[in-house]
Amino acid sequence: MQKGGSGKTTTALNLAAAFRDLHRKVLLIDLDPQANLSQALKVEVKDKKSIYTLLKLESDGEAAGWDGYIYQSSGLSIAPATLALADAEMELVSVYGREQLLNNLLESLRSEYDFIIIDCPPAVGMLTVNALVASDFVIMPLQAEYLPLQGIHSFNERKKKIKEKLNPRLETLGILITRFDQRLGMNQDIGAQLGAEHGSLLFNTKIRTNIALAKAQQKGIDIFSFDENSNGALDYKSLAFEVEGRIGKLQTS
Repeated sequence: MQKGGSGKTTTALNLAAAFRDLHRKVLLIDLDPQANLSQALKVEVKDKKSIYTLLKLESDGEAAGWDGYIYQSSGLSIAPATLALADAEMELVSVYGREQLLNNLLESLRSEYDFIIIDCPPAVGMLTVNALVASDFVIMPLQAEYLPLQGIHSFNERKKKIKEKLNPRLETLGILITRFDQRLGMNQDIGAQLGAEHGSLLFNTKIRTNIALAKAQQKGIDIFSFDENSNGALDYKSLAFEVEGRIGKLQTS
C-alpha cells in the first residue's frame, strides 16, 4: 500500500469485478489523488461530484448524502476521485475529527453493499488514515521484488497504532503477491521469504504477470469483461473466493 506499482488499483478494480460476477453488491471508492481507478473505468466526474467534494462537505458539517456521487461503469459502482483530492491532505490537517470523515460518510452505506473496496494512495497520509479508520480489513498488494518487502514493517507499525487508537476492528486480511512470474527465481525466493515471515497472512493466490490486465484497463473495463479466460481473470476469481473465506473465518472466530 505504500508503493506505487504494487498492483493496488488493478487489484481493487478486478477484485470488485470478481465479486460482481459472484452477484455480490460492491462499491469502489477511489481515494488516490492520482485517480487511476476512476481513469481506468473512464469515469467523468460531473458537477464536481467526487469523493473530494464529499470529504470537504463532511469536514464542514454539510454532507448531504451520496446521491449523485456514485457512478456506474462496467457494471461497477464507484465514488470517483479527481486531482483535486491532492488538496485534501493539507486541507484536512486542521479539521477536528479529520481521521473519521470517511468513516462517518460510509455509515449510511454499509448496509447497502456486501463489500466496499477503497483504493488508497501509495503513501500513508491523511487519506490513507481515513481509509484505515473506515475499514474492517486490509489487503496489502506487493510486487514480487525485494524493495517492496521493506515497506511491510513500517506499514504494519502505522496500522497497529491506528488499530489501538482509532479503529479496534481493523485487521490485516492478507498479503497479496502481484506481477508474479514463477519462472523467475527472484519471484520464487520472495514468495518463500514472505511465507516464512508472515505465514498464513500470505494469500495462497498469486496474481501472475499478465498483459491482459493492462489491456483491460486501457479499454476502461475489468479483466472479466476483457477476457474471462485469461490468467488475470482466473487469479482474481481465485482471490475473491479466498477473501470471502478469510472474512468468514474471522467473523466467526
